[in-house]
Amino acid sequence: MHRESRIIIATAFGQGRKHDFQLFKESRVQLAAKVVCLADKGYVGITQLHPNSRIPVKKSKRYSLTAEEKKANRALAKERIYAEHVIGRLKVFRILSERYRNRRKRFRLRFNLIAAIYNLEIASS
Repeated sequence: MHRESRIIIATAFGQGRKHDFQLFKESRVQLAAKVVCLADKGYVGITQLHPNSRIPVKKSKRYSLTAEEKKANRALAKERIYAEHVIGRLKVFRILSERYRNRRKRFRLRFNLIAAIYNLEIASS
């Protein structure tokens, strides 16, 4: 997703159920060094693949987060909220929010069509 325009610019898919970070690792996509990747807590280890990545700090069982860490996590969440809003807008289409019961071969096509509809709606407004 492009941050300023909120247009979806890339999609990736895998066979069956798989975590997004696993898909990212398997795709071997090389992000440009100047691109900042804002990820959630599920992407622990992304800084080894792309040094210009930011993920929130997790609390451990023994230690809670400091005030500075909480402040940094909140600032990161404020930057990531735009991506979460786009995901929410895509899930208006029930085919994406519920269990997919159609042919798997067509999922990529259907998702890209929904993303195109979303992009057209954003561009026209």
